[in-house]
Amino acid sequence: MGEETLSGVNNYQHLPDLMTVKEVAKFLRVSPLTIKRWGKKGKLAPIRINSRGDRRYTKEAVLWIIGKAPQSNIPNDNY
Repeated sequence: MGEETLSGVNNYQHLPDLMTVKEVAKFLRVSPLTIKRWGKKGKLAPIRINSRGDRRYTKEAVLWIIGKAPQSNIPNDNY
């Protein structure tokens, strides 16, 4: 992951679909321990991968934390 893509909350268009604890922490400018605590509290739910249970976070969940979540795909009722 390039330095420029995770350097701050203004560069959210180029985020990967799944992010590690370290990547999320760097992007949000908080400690990795904070990210893990948020997961335990349900504020930022992780996806567990592989047999070790490594945490990954969706781009949408991370953007929701900063209030930049993309609009949901709501069907258009106007015909």
